[in-house]
Amino acid sequence: MALNSNSEDFIAILSIDGGGIRGIIPATILAFLEAQLQELDGEKVRICDYFDLIAGTSTGGLVTAMLTAPNEDKRPLFAAKDILPFYKEHGPKIFAEGGGGLFGKFRRGLASFIGPKYDGKYLHQVLHDKLGNTRLHQTLTPIVIPTFDITNFQPHVFTNYEAEDCSELDVKLSDICIGSAAAPTYFPAHYFENIDDKGNRSEFNLIDGGVCANNPTLVAISTVMQRMESKDEDMGAGTNRRFRVLSLGTGSSNYCQKYTAKMAADWGIAGWLAHGDGNPLLDVFSDASSDMVDYHIATSFHSLDAGDNYLRIQEDELEGELASVDVTTEENLKRLQEVGEKLLKKTVSKLDLLTGHYKPVPNRGTNEKALKEFAKMLSKNKRNRLN
Repeated sequence: MALNSNSEDFIAILSIDGGGIRGIIPATILAFLEAQLQELDGEKVRICDYFDLIAGTSTGGLVTAMLTAPNEDKRPLFAAKDILPFYKEHGPKIFAEGGGGLFGKFRRGLASFIGPKYDGKYLHQVLHDKLGNTRLHQTLTPIVIPTFDITNFQPHVFTNYEAEDCSELDVKLSDICIGSAAAPTYFPAHYFENIDDKGNRSEFNLIDGGVCANNPTLVAISTVMQRMESKDEDMGAGTNRRFRVLSLGTGSSNYCQKYTAKMAADWGIAGWLAHGDGNPLLDVFSDASSDMVDYHIATSFHSLDAGDNYLRIQEDELEGELASVDVTTEENLKRLQEVGEKLLKKTVSKLDLLTGHYKPVPNRGTNEKALKEFAKMLSKNKRNRLN
C-alpha cells in the first residue's frame, strides 16, 4: 500500500518484543487494538491492513507471522483475538516441563546444565502445521524478524525485501520463527537449508534474535529507512518520512530487584545460567537491549518534537513466575492475561534510563486511551491512501 503525497500520510510500524510465554501480554494488547479498528472499519479488518511493517523477535516473531501469514482466502491466518487462545493451548506443550513449584524449579535449573531445557519438537510441529509452506515473500504485510547466525557470528534479519532481492533468502516462515525463538539453554539451535528455484542452496544456523535485538523497533525503523533510500514507493520515497510506532513489550522485572552484586559476586557459569526462576545471563541481554532501544527511540522522537508518534507499552513490575519465559501453569497463564488487561488501564509511561523505571508521561492518559487514538490515526491513514 504505497504512500501518496498527502502531508497527513505516515509510515505505521508495529514492533513486538521477545519473551517466551509472556507473549500473552502483547497478545492481549493487540486483541484490544484490533477490536478498536473493527469498531471503526468493520469486523473483517485485521491489524496487518493498517501497518506498513510489522516486526517481532522470538515470541514476537511468532505473533508477527500469525498476524501476516495468509490463509487460503489471502487474509491473515489469525485474527488478533485468536493469539491468546493459541498461547493457552500450545504454550504448555511447547514448554512441556515448565511447571511451577519447588520440583519444577529444580528440574528447570538442572536441565540448563546438561542441554536445552526443551527439545523443541512440539514447537517445530505446531509451527509447521500452522504456517505450512508459506514463505517470507508471501506475508500480507512486510515483516522483520531478527535472528542470530552462530556460524557467521552476526545477526541475520529476515525481511521481505531481502527475499525479493535474493531468492536464496526466501525461506519458510516456520523456519524463521523456530530460529528466532531458539533461546540458548531453552531450545536447540536451529539448522535448516533452503534451495531456491535456480537450485542454489543456502544453510542457516540460527539462535534467538533476542541476543541482539529483543526489542526489534530500531531494526524495523532502520529497515524502512533503507527502503526509502532505495526509492521504494511502498515506503514513501519522496514523502516527509513521518513515522508512527507502536512498540509492545512482553514485561520485565525492572522494579523487583531480582539480583544484587552481592548475590552475583560468586556466580560462575552455573550461577549466571540458572538462578531461582530465571536465567540471569539471558535476562541481562534481553532486558538491557530492549530498554536501550526504547530509550534511544523515545529520545529521538522527543528531540524531533514527535514524542506522541511513539507509543511504548511495557509492564516492568513482573515478579516471580510471572517474570519467567516458560512457566505455563494454568494459574500463570491466567495471571499473564490479567497483566495485559491491567496494563491497558495504566498511564502511558516512558523509560527513565537513570532509574530503569517507567514514569508516567504527562497529558497522555492511559494506554487504553492512547490505543484508541492510535486506532483512529491508523484508520484515517488508511482512508487517506485509498482516496
